[in-house]
Amino acid sequence: MTTDAPLWTPSPERAAASAMARFAEAASTRAGRPIEGFRELHAWSIEDRAAFWDLVWEFCGVVGDKGARVLENGDAMPGARFFPDARLNFAENLLRGSGSGEAIVFRAEDKAEARLSWDELRALVSRIQQALTAMGVGEGDRVAAMMPNRPETVAFMLATASLGAIWSSCSPDFGERGVLDRFGQIEPKVFVTVDGYWYAGKRIEIGPKLKPITEALTTVERTVVVPYLGAAEEVAAGLTNAVSLAAFLDGFDAKEVAFTRLPFAHPLYVMFSSGTTGVPKCIVHSAGGTLLQQLKEHVLHCDVRAGDRVFYFTTCGWMMWNWLVAGLGAGATLLLYDGSPFHPTPAVLFDFADAEDMTFFGTSAKWIDGVKKQGLRPRDTHSLATVRTMASTGSPLAESSFDWVYDAVKPDMQLASISGGTDIVSCFVLGNPLEPVWRGEIQGPGLGLAIATLDDDGKPLSKGKGELSCVKAFPAMPIGFWNDPDGEKYRAAYFDRFANVWVHGDFAEWTEHGGIIIHGRSDATLNPGGVRIGTAEIYAQVEKMPEITEALCIGQDFDGDVRVVLFVRLAEGTTLDDDLAKRVKLKIREGASPRHVPAKVVAVADIPRTKSGKIVELAVREVVHGRPVKNKEALANPEALELFAGLDELQG
Repeated sequence: MTTDAPLWTPSPERAAASAMARFAEAASTRAGRPIEGFRELHAWSIEDRAAFWDLVWEFCGVVGDKGARVLENGDAMPGARFFPDARLNFAENLLRGSGSGEAIVFRAEDKAEARLSWDELRALVSRIQQALTAMGVGEGDRVAAMMPNRPETVAFMLATASLGAIWSSCSPDFGERGVLDRFGQIEPKVFVTVDGYWYAGKRIEIGPKLKPITEALTTVERTVVVPYLGAAEEVAAGLTNAVSLAAFLDGFDAKEVAFTRLPFAHPLYVMFSSGTTGVPKCIVHSAGGTLLQQLKEHVLHCDVRAGDRVFYFTTCGWMMWNWLVAGLGAGATLLLYDGSPFHPTPAVLFDFADAEDMTFFGTSAKWIDGVKKQGLRPRDTHSLATVRTMASTGSPLAESSFDWVYDAVKPDMQLASISGGTDIVSCFVLGNPLEPVWRGEIQGPGLGLAIATLDDDGKPLSKGKGELSCVKAFPAMPIGFWNDPDGEKYRAAYFDRFANVWVHGDFAEWTEHGGIIIHGRSDATLNPGGVRIGTAEIYAQVEKMPEITEALCIGQDFDGDVRVVLFVRLAEGTTLDDDLAKRVKLKIREGASPRHVPAKVVAVADIPRTKSGKIVELAVREVVHGRPVKNKEALANPEALELFAGLDELQG
């Protein structure tokens, strides 16, 4: 549903001062004709992708040798090659800053703080680089990290990339099986970890968990333990071939960082799918594609400027960490937060924003819903004067959450709901600083991305719900999957359904404003009576109700059809009686449609989610149907799955 008036419109002055407006002027010069507004700019960016991405390189000041060719075999997906003659280094492009200005500010709840200047960050990267080189780490070797969101994690990634080695990370709350299912596939040479971490005020020691992990990672020649709880030496002593960070760096004094320039498509990151339906897929991303796409998003779409202070609440097991660190390439200071976003108080992230003059506030739809339900009104308690943009991702942002942000947080601020994924380590659809924000909508497609919603025959839809797809090649497509030499798994994941088209797996529709609404994952789409329904449409209604803390919806095979089953986690002190169940169904009927109304509403004590906070509809559907869930280690709370097995309420 849309409204007649936008929630926010950039002032003419703000729009004109944006990097995207300046970029549009440069594009007009390139094209030899006027290009006015975002829609004309986007149309040019996909009509002439070579000119567009060449201009992104120049406008964002990419450091490297661009080479003569911009796009080769551009109509092939996969198979297109961007900047096939280029040579660059990802870390060199992020470490352009120098001096005493802050590069990283770190806070861990109320337990730890740190600040690194650009010179201090470069010095730390230099020392790590030298230590890795002494270990024999070079082009194509893997460095795997099980780390919190700390400055040392950023420095290790930059040092790894500076050498042309490949970085992969997860967070320290992963279980033994979850770590080995990921890192065991890529056979790292160096393993970086920590002596423990803090969460919700609690000291979490991980030494006992590290021992079987390091013993199973047989290719690791050195484990480095970073101090967080003050026990790095002790933890390292209990592991084979392990040293503390201090011992690892001993004898290496800081000097100029050396950067190995490599081809545009040289591998940079191995990212992992969530793994809730099997062993996680290892997605390999290129240095050049990741750099260009993420700089485009930071500089143009998010209007991040040199000296800005950019924050995204994330762990190192979520792609938003990889996205966040690219802010260094825009000249921004990174604001890192580790721990619970509700500790020591639910307002802790707003406190952080005020204390550090945050300009870009990145978070998730679930967090926004959480602070909303706690009754926070930071507009009344905090200044937030420097915050120009708030971004939300992880799941669709409900219309009521748009309302709450503009009412309770800040009215004069861009709210950018964004969506993409680990698959492209960036966004397909996101905000832009030239256009209004409409209730419940993502503002539009990413520049250079030929986004379409397709029907079941692969034909583009101008209205109605379809498969979110990209119909032309783009630089941030993965190089491929690890251990997939013929590319069969890679093609099957994205390109098998429609020839030469990336099918992303989201169920989406265009709005009358040119925006996008994501209705959930298409593989979780409900199909009662043959009509496709997005789960996000149901959540948007029930999660408005104060009695409902969280919800999860599946389609249950029943009596020759599929029926909609809604599981709800209730607010404290609430009971699911007939009256509440009727009100839930009425809310969905009136707010969505009669077809969205669940046949069953079932109360559960908890709802399973991934480490990055996403609910897992597919895993619950498997349990309800009596089928095994293959990889429970991917979940933050796997024990919650047991709550959905053999439920009497679903037998008739």
